[in-house]
Amino acid sequence: MAKKDKVVDLKPKTEKISEEHLKSLQEAVSDTNNLQMEIGKLEAAKHLYLHKLAVVQDSIKLLQETLEKEYGTCNVSINDGSINYPEDGE
Repeated sequence: MAKKDKVVDLKPKTEKISEEHLKSLQEAVSDTNNLQMEIGKLEAAKHLYLHKLAVVQDSIKLLQETLEKEYGTCNVSINDGSINYPEDGE
């Protein structure tokens, strides 16, 4: 059997990355954190708007029920308020 020679690495290992690389890494992490925070703000605003939309849609349903009771239909032109009664005369 052949004896294996021990390989010695004469190049010393670096303890830290360069200041330039550190600055680039810190900027990238900071940008990522800021973007994630902005996305969170947008998602919170989206949730609020979706809730407001649901409230408005509920009020439209209630108004439609009122129009149906009062006029027999809720098919009304939103431009001039004219009622579009069904053609079958009901």
